[in-house]
Amino acid sequence: MSRIFSTRLTIRDYAQRFWRILVQCDRLLTNFRAGYAGKCSPVHFFWGSFDLAVTRFSGRRAPQHPGGVPGMADWVTREAYSHEVSSCGFWFGKGSIEALFYAYAYPAPEGFSDYPVQPQKAFFSPEIQEFVLPYEAVRQANDPDAMVLKFLQSTYEAAANLGHWERAALDYSPVMKS
Repeated sequence: MSRIFSTRLTIRDYAQRFWRILVQCDRLLTNFRAGYAGKCSPVHFFWGSFDLAVTRFSGRRAPQHPGGVPGMADWVTREAYSHEVSSCGFWFGKGSIEALFYAYAYPAPEGFSDYPVQPQKAFFSPEIQEFVLPYEAVRQANDPDAMVLKFLQSTYEAAANLGHWERAALDYSPVMKS
């Protein structure tokens, strides 16, 4: 009987939480992905770093990536970043870095790290060289979906505006039937 009232979490509880977070993040990233007419990756899970991501491509070639990403062959990195990207996703964190939503551009256009992104809880992390929105801020928000979507959109705008992407051709607003 004492097991029923135990406050200890089991592996099953943690697995369930993990799965629920991934499902919600996939839903938000898929929603964000739908507003883009250009080449875009599917929402995908990276097993190596345990993050869920989606990437938008400008359509223009990028300078060759220098490589040196831990755990990834340089040829893979160079292929992945052969064209300009704005990438975003959710990462569970590691060590002193807690779970967060992230966004970066390759190549990062001049002024990228200083671009005023939304919401207020978002910031550019010099440690990981990406914009971040702490998961804890999202978890405590009155409207978590709106907070995350605002972050994803504003960080995309940082990359696209500063990188002079052809937004008129790439951005997409679905026509809604009334």
